[in-house]
Amino acid sequence: MTTLVAAVLVLGVGTFAFRYAGPALRERMTLPPRVERLLGMSTIVLLAALVATSTMLDGREFDSVARPAGVVVGAVLAWRRAPFVVVVLAAAGTAAVLRLLGVP
Repeated sequence: MTTLVAAVLVLGVGTFAFRYAGPALRERMTLPPRVERLLGMSTIVLLAALVATSTMLDGREFDSVARPAGVVVGAVLAWRRAPFVVVVLAAAGTAAVLRLLGVP
């Protein structure tokens, strides 16, 4: 029990220190403009990879056509600046209808 409490405390302090380091070191460190631009782009790439893997795979196998089709419908509606509720309902509805129709 004592080990568990110590582990929780160490992890809590480590998490606080890690989060505090960003704002504390921001004034002391300067990054070249190219590195800042690459860091900004890496965020987009990471988000795109996350969306792609969660869209296409269910565990370790390809899911079906219905889920990516729903994501495409949602992406097009978001690109066209539809309200968020409309985007979510249209994407979910597309996937549900395709699965109801038996599309693999």
